[in-house]
Amino acid sequence: MISSINDFAGRVGAVAFRGRSPAFTGWSVLAVLVAAIVAVPVLVVFGHVFVPAGEVWRHLAATVLARYVANTAWLIFGVGIGTSVIGVGAAWLVTMCRFPGRPVLEWALLMPLAVPAYAIAYTYTGLFDFAGPVQTGLRDSFGWSRGDYWFPEFRSVGGAVAVLTFVFYPYVYMLARAAFLEQSVCVLEIGRTLGRTPWRIFTGVALPLARPAIVTGVSLALMEALSDFGAVQHFGVDTFTTGIYRTWFGLGDASAAAQLAAILLAFVLVLVVGERLSRGRARFHHTSRRYRALPTYRLRGGRAAGAILVCFLPIGLGFLLPGGQLLVWAAGTAGETVDGRFWGYAANSIALAAGAATLAVGIALLVAYGLRLSPNPVTKAAARIASLGYAVPGSVIAVGVLLPLAWLDNGIDAWMRATFGLSTGLILSGTVVALLFAYLVRFLAVSLNTVEASLTKVTPAMDGAARSLGLGPGSTVVRVHVPIMTSSLLTAGLLVLVDVMKELPATLILRPFDFNTLAVRAFELAADEQLREAATPALAIVAVGLLPVVLLSLAIARARPGRTQLRGQP
Repeated sequence: MISSINDFAGRVGAVAFRGRSPAFTGWSVLAVLVAAIVAVPVLVVFGHVFVPAGEVWRHLAATVLARYVANTAWLIFGVGIGTSVIGVGAAWLVTMCRFPGRPVLEWALLMPLAVPAYAIAYTYTGLFDFAGPVQTGLRDSFGWSRGDYWFPEFRSVGGAVAVLTFVFYPYVYMLARAAFLEQSVCVLEIGRTLGRTPWRIFTGVALPLARPAIVTGVSLALMEALSDFGAVQHFGVDTFTTGIYRTWFGLGDASAAAQLAAILLAFVLVLVVGERLSRGRARFHHTSRRYRALPTYRLRGGRAAGAILVCFLPIGLGFLLPGGQLLVWAAGTAGETVDGRFWGYAANSIALAAGAATLAVGIALLVAYGLRLSPNPVTKAAARIASLGYAVPGSVIAVGVLLPLAWLDNGIDAWMRATFGLSTGLILSGTVVALLFAYLVRFLAVSLNTVEASLTKVTPAMDGAARSLGLGPGSTVVRVHVPIMTSSLLTAGLLVLVDVMKELPATLILRPFDFNTLAVRAFELAADEQLREAATPALAIVAVGLLPVVLLSLAIARARPGRTQLRGQP
């Protein structure tokens, strides 16, 4: 079928299907419906802003709210600066400079993405706490005791900023590197002919042109930092995510938790709006259809050593050190931790992740194809709304999911009691249905962006050819688009699977009773200071996350336009 459609599409060529797209189709209506459902948790959270404040909220406002705001602001400031410096600097070095080890470093710089922030937090506290091997070795070597020396305190806002920076700088790195790879050789050469040094070309030419990508990367890193729960909880840093969890489970006040979530969501909206406004009306386009290999600077001696050090440090601190320590701990405790319960946690994690990935890819395909059939303003807005969940922290989504599902459960139970005298209990909020819905809201954007980008590469001539051969929209998707997009669909599903494996706050709040995943198990063990035992489930999550990181690195390496024209060139 695909070959016949290819032949037909080739014959029609430029006379592809050009009929006016209907304002709305069944697919576009479904896309709008999906967007409405995905928006429910956020609307529920915002709706609780108008709920009258109770005693719990007044207590929070009088005691801890200022600390939540201050710590969250420091996280935004510290992580924003740290990820910008590391991500942009490393991206420029591996893109524009030649030095020993660069081919390895350019993909290894993405490796921290495979490690959950809470796993790095566990290893750093285990290594550098007062009772850890580093400080113990210092005291034994120099005869020191408590108070005789200064050592950085990792259980602090500064420690949280450092860990989150090492985990999330790859967001800035990969977008900045992609922007540098796509830059125009002509502009760089003009800078050289004007006598500008490499540093001035970087600051005055390349950096301004890459600014939209860099700002987007920093925004993604900050959104992830705002949504983090495991690391800040382990470090004892009070933020809005930890406050939402404590208010929900410790104080039992859903309204107060939702109001805290609304304030956190306001932080996220400021970041999103700021990122959009930073773009302004600036647009950057390539004015040439020919692409040549980027001019690179060969570094030697001390400069080469400095470049290697700059690129290696974030890899060592963000992946090699914590990953190696997790491996050592896991090897020492595997006999105790790898048992039937561990495999049960792994099965729960994989089942949830696979189910969420399947749902996310399927719904992303529905939304993207609905937008393709009816690219009107309503459908476009629906697609954008459906992708906003990634900017919302998991704890906020969990609160927004649990409140309406609990209301539905209570309504169904009351109706069943009144009609049949039966109690249904918790059929939505107390099951994996709530978890899968939260994952879908949170990670639909991951699959939607990948599917939408892949779908745009399929020429509209193939849609016209399929319709001329008697295929409807549904049959066209199944028999034409899906086979062509198989690799992209698998990539999208794999990215969602890994994100779900690492997700902690939404899982903690929404999981059914006595239902654990690898992430929850690692958190519980670390909360009990059993850091060595927490290494095995954390390391399993890292192992699952390595494959998509490698795939992502390969995709970025192919990002330069006209790459096929560059083959064979020196």
